[in-house]
Parts: sequence; C-alpha cells; structure tokens
Amino acid sequence: MTVPQRPGSPGPDGGGPRPLAGLLVVGLEQVVSAPIATRHLADMGARVVKVENPRGGDFARHYDGAQAGMAAHFVWVNRGKESLSLNLADPRGAAVLERLLSRADVLIQNLAPGAASRRGLDAEHACARHPRLIAVDISGYGEGGPLSHKRAYDLLVQAEAGSCAVTGEPGRPAKAGIPLADLGVGMYALTSVLAALYARAATGRGSAISVSMFDVVAEWMGYPLNFTMGTGIEQDPAGVGSPAVAPYGAYVTADGQTAVLGTTNDGEWQRLARSVLGRPDLADDPAFAGNADRVRERSHLDEVISAWAKGVTLKEAQEILDAAGLGNARLNGVQDVLDHPHLAARGRWRDVTTPTGVVRALLPPPVAAEWSPPMDAVPALGEHTDAVLAELGYEPAEIEAWRNDGVI
Repeated sequence: MTVPQRPGSPGPDGGGPRPLAGLLVVGLEQVVSAPIATRHLADMGARVVKVENPRGGDFARHYDGAQAGMAAHFVWVNRGKESLSLNLADPRGAAVLERLLSRADVLIQNLAPGAASRRGLDAEHACARHPRLIAVDISGYGEGGPLSHKRAYDLLVQAEAGSCAVTGEPGRPAKAGIPLADLGVGMYALTSVLAALYARAATGRGSAISVSMFDVVAEWMGYPLNFTMGTGIEQDPAGVGSPAVAPYGAYVTADGQTAVLGTTNDGEWQRLARSVLGRPDLADDPAFAGNADRVRERSHLDEVISAWAKGVTLKEAQEILDAAGLGNARLNGVQDVLDHPHLAARGRWRDVTTPTGVVRALLPPPVAAEWSPPMDAVPALGEHTDAVLAELGYEPAEIEAWRNDGVI
C-alpha cells in the first residue's frame, strides 16, 4: 500500500494545485535548519511528516512560551506539518520509520554528529536502500575535517566561519541577530531538494546530498574573503553600514528617528552631494570621486551627513532622498515590523492554528499567481501518530500497545 498524499487543493489566493502536491517529505529534525527547509516544502504543497521523540519531541518546542504558550521558534518553522512520535531506539519504532521511508520522496535530517549514520539514516545509506529517495544530511561542519565531530549551533558556526568578525563595530564583533547559519543551510537544503526532484523526473533516481552550516557561512563570506585574499587587509566591521561602500549608514534625524541611506555608485554620490546635502564642493572634490576614495574618507562624509540629518525630520529626509532618487529606509525595531504598513497593505499576514490558539504568521516570500501556500496548523507532539501508523498498515491494538511501551 502507499501512504495517501494530501491533495493539491488550491490555496485561498492562487487558483491551481500547489507545485509539490503529492510528495511525501520526512523530517528527522530539530530547531531551525532542517525544519525551515521542510516548512518551505510544505508551503509548496508537499506533505511533511515530522518525526519526533515521544519524550519531549523537537527541543525547540520548549524554548519559551512566547506564542500563545508555544515556543516562537517552533511556531515559525513547523506549521503545515504532521507530527509522528517514534522512539527510534526501539526496533519497532525504527521499523515504522523504514516503512515510511519506503514510501517517501524526500528525507531531511539534522541529527547530532554521527546519530543518523549509526542508524543507517544518513543520506548515503538511506538512498542505497531506497533508490528513488532524495535524502539530505544537514551538519555543522561536513565530513572529513578536524571539526566534523563537533556539535554546531548557529552562534558557534558564525564565530568559526568569520561572520561575527565582520559584524558589529571595530573591536566589538557580533553575531547576526537572525540565525544566519541555520537559515542559510536550510535554504541550500531546500534548493538542493528542488534540483534533485527535477533530476529524478528525468533519471528516476534520487540523490544523496549533504550541506554543512560551516560551508554555507564560508560561502556567504565571499566579499570579505575575496577582499582580504586580494589585499591582505582585514576590514573593520561597519555597524549599520558596509565596509565596501561609502557613504552608507544610519543617521539620527531631528525627531530622534534614524534614517538609513547611502550610495552604491558615483552617480548616486553626485546626487546626494548636490541635491540633498547642497555641497557641490564635495561633488567636485577628487578626494571623493570614486567609491574607494569615499570609503577612505568615510568618517568625514558621515560627519557631513549626520549634520544634515540633524536638521530634518525623518519624514522630511525621506521625501528629499526619494525626490533625488536615492535609496533610504527607517531603522525599525521588531514591533515596528509587526505593525509595518507595507506588510499590512500587501496582505502578508495570515492566521495559523496552533494547539494553544490562533497566531499570526507571515506568508512565505514567494508569490505565485497560480497557487498559494496552505498555511496549515502547527502540530502538537505526536498529534498525527495514530493516523500515520494506520495509513502504514498497523492495527489499532498494536498502536495502543506501542503507546503503552513508549514506542510512540
């Protein structure tokens, strides 16, 4: 028998079936990196079965109670999934997972180093048993290096791969406020799965894929790595700015707000100097002619722009900058983003059901005319266990016995 798939019903906005309808995805996942990948697959219509330990489940469930009693991380990356509780240390639980994998299209796992391979659930072994399966191992450091055995969390990988050193202020490195390493590796897992699905349509065979957080952050360090490789200079971090471009940064306005503005080419610099700052002398000065020149003179230009910003309100500053065709933004806090009129005007919020109540959630970034994401519920731990086991052919009495034995 096969596991019934969720139908590709049209979403509330789009009119057609979702592109991944009919696919079964299994997630052996914790916290953010694998769950964000599988959640996006669910957003595209795939059926995602999240396998959790009956004793507590994904430990991100218990980080806090910020969202109607549920953890903010968990609500964010786990909507639209089914929760199957299985004790994989018990042979009966392991057999259930194997039966599920025999029907699955995709497996994504981010278990602790060595945990998946000890159970034969790493991508290589899973694909050997199930040749049509697309399996992705998400790890901290990948295989074959001196750090491969280490546990890896977002902060640790950001520190190890250098992103903390290029964030913050000179002498004060900082972690990016969002989990950059977790999200990055999840997105590479997602795109790899989509590419492998495309290849499987032609070859009939799946793929064994591995992606490491360290490799992702090292890849995203492309600009600072190339700059230092070519010059021997390690640039200082520039706070709310960029070591690569000037002027480019945050400036306090007369009403205590913060305008973020800058230039990315010489033409924009000319408009900023002449039309906004009223300083044709700066525009004509060869000391500021090219971007490299302006980077060297960053502190002087920041003083000039700061003095201008202190003489106008944020609204006035943005009107002037818009009229000059220059990019600008307001430095917002988290509550400002929650209340942001741009999100409201574009209808980006939806209500999502959780085991403890209804919460707001943002639609995923891709907008398709033909389909829309389901925005289905966040599951309770083990909520779908009985239903999935029944689909796999297990009898009610057997399921109840397993529950009593702690298998599920």
